[in-house]
Amino acid sequence: MAENVGEIPSGEKEFETLTRRMREIIEFPEITEEEFEKMLKSASRGYGSSLPHRTYSLCPESRRVVPAVVWEKDGMVWITKKCPEGMITDLYYEDVELYYRFSRWKFEEKKLFSVNVENTGVNCPFDCGLCARHRSHTSLLNIVLTNRCNLNCWYCFFYAREGEPIYEPTLDQIRMMLRNAKKEHPIGANAVQFTGGEPTLRDDLIEIIKIAKEEGYDHVQLNTDGIRLAFEPELVKKIREAGVNTLYLSYDGMTPQTNWKNHWEIPLIFENVRKAGGPGIVLVPTLIRNVNDHEAGAIINFGLNHLDIVRGVNFQPISLVGRVPKKERQRFRITIAGAIKKIEEQTNGAIAKEDWYPIPIAGHIARFFEIFTERKYYMTSHFACGAATYVFLDKEEKKVIPIPRFLDVEGFVEFLLEKADEIEKARFKGLAKLKAIGETVFLKFKQFYDEKYAPKGLDVLGLIKNAFMYGNYDALGKFHTRTLFLGMMHFMDEYNYDVERVERCVIHYAMPDGRIVPFCTFNVIPEIYRDKVQRQFSYSWEEWKKLHPEWEYRKDKYVRTKEFVEKMKKSELYRKTYIDIENYFAR
Repeated sequence: MAENVGEIPSGEKEFETLTRRMREIIEFPEITEEEFEKMLKSASRGYGSSLPHRTYSLCPESRRVVPAVVWEKDGMVWITKKCPEGMITDLYYEDVELYYRFSRWKFEEKKLFSVNVENTGVNCPFDCGLCARHRSHTSLLNIVLTNRCNLNCWYCFFYAREGEPIYEPTLDQIRMMLRNAKKEHPIGANAVQFTGGEPTLRDDLIEIIKIAKEEGYDHVQLNTDGIRLAFEPELVKKIREAGVNTLYLSYDGMTPQTNWKNHWEIPLIFENVRKAGGPGIVLVPTLIRNVNDHEAGAIINFGLNHLDIVRGVNFQPISLVGRVPKKERQRFRITIAGAIKKIEEQTNGAIAKEDWYPIPIAGHIARFFEIFTERKYYMTSHFACGAATYVFLDKEEKKVIPIPRFLDVEGFVEFLLEKADEIEKARFKGLAKLKAIGETVFLKFKQFYDEKYAPKGLDVLGLIKNAFMYGNYDALGKFHTRTLFLGMMHFMDEYNYDVERVERCVIHYAMPDGRIVPFCTFNVIPEIYRDKVQRQFSYSWEEWKKLHPEWEYRKDKYVRTKEFVEKMKKSELYRKTYIDIENYFAR
C-alpha cells in the first residue's frame, strides 16, 4: 500500500451534508387492518397475476412469515403486511405501468431440480438452501472471502471491526463451495463472484482465482472497492492473468461527497487496468434517494466516456437492512422503477423507460440459443428483481442509442419462442441442421432490425449474431466495442420482502456448511444464515492474529492524506478521468 495516503472517514460527514436538504420524500399510504383483510381476501394468487396480488412477507421484529398484499395506488405499487408489531407498508415499485409491462416477461418454468437440504422447503425463507421450493439455478455464485474491509461504509451489509471474529474460508472450503454449486441439476453454476468485506485483502487471492478456473468457472468476478488496485498495479496484472473477467467496482457518484469511498483513487484504478489490458470494469453504484440518485445519468455518462475499459453500469437501489424507521425509509427508499425514471429525466430522454426490460426476458432468449451453444444458462429471476438494457455510442454524432430504438426486442423474442417450440416439437438432430436453422433465424432477424436508427459504422447485426450464436467471450467482447450494458438489481430487506421473489432468486451465496442460500435470505436474515454460519467457521480475533503474525491492524484500513488529494486534483490523470470528458446527454 502506498505511503502517501491518510485515514479515510466512514462517510458520516458526507452523509449528513448530502441529506441535509431533502429533494423528495415518498409518502407511504395508510391502510387499516380491516382494509388490508378485505384486500387480502380478494387478491389474486399465482406468480405475476394482477394487482392486488397475494404473496408472503417477513416481519422485521418478530421474524414471522405472514400474508402480504402487493397493491396499486396513485400509479405506484406498494406491499403491505400485518405483523405483531403493527401494519407495515413499503414501496414496491414507483410505476405500476412498468410493473405490468415487466410482469409480461415472467418465466414460470422451473429450472432447478437438485436440492441440497433435507427439509421440504415448506417454511421459506427459513429452509435455505437450496430447498425444493426454489425455482432458479445459480446464475451468479457469491463466495465471501473475508469479512475484513479497508473501508467502513455506513450502508454496508457487514464487515468485521477490530476485535471481532474473522471469517476467512480456507482454500479447501472454497473449492468445496465451488464444486457444490457445480452439482446443481440440470444447470450447474458457471459464474462466481468473490466478495467480502474486501476480497483483495486476502494474500492468497490469486490462488483462489486459479482454483475457480480449475473448477470450470468461465466467468470470475471480483467485487471490490478497488483501493489496493489503485496503488498496486502488479496486483491488477496478476488477477487478470489468473482469470478474473470483471472487476465489479464500487462507484457511488461523481463527486468526493457522493463517492467518498474511492473518488480520488478511481483515476489510478483506471490507469492500472488500462496498462494491464483488463479486466473489464462494471461500475456498481448503490443508489440512495436524497443521497446520490440525482447523479444516476452522470454515472452512465462517465461510463460512456471510458468505454475502452468500462463494460457496464449496474445500479443497486439500496437495501435497507436492519431496523429502519418509516421516516428513514421514506427518505432513502428507491426502487428499479424510480431509478429508471431518474435516468430518463437526467439523460433528457436519451435512455427512456421503454428502453428497459426485466431480467427474465433473458430466460426466454436462452430457450432458443441453448440449442446452438449447448450451454444452459437461464436468468429466471422474478420480474421485479432486475432490469437491463444495452446502449450504443455514436461518437461522431455524440449520440447514445439504446438497443430497443433500432431493434424490436419484444417482436424478436416472441419470434425466438415460436422457433424454439417448433424445434422442440420436430426434435431435429445434427449440428449442421441446427446451424442451418440458426442462419434462417438471423435472416428473419433483419425484419426486426431498423438500419435507419442503428449506430453508424458498426456492424451491430453481425455482432449480435456472433454473440448469440457462439456465446463466447471473444464474440461478447466485440459486442462491447461501443456498447455499455446498463443493469439494475434491487435486493430486498425486511420491509419490502416478497417470498415469491426469494423462490426465484438467481444470485446465491455458497456457505462452508454446504448450503447455497439466496442473496435476500443470506443478508436479510443474517442471524440464521450469514452471521450464524460465519461465526461457526470464524477465527477469534486472537486466533487470527496468531495465524498471521506479520499482520498489523492498521494495514487493513485505507488511509488518505490531504497531500494525496491535492496531488490528485492537480494531476493530468484526474483531469482526463473526470473533467475533460464529453456530455453525451446535453440537449
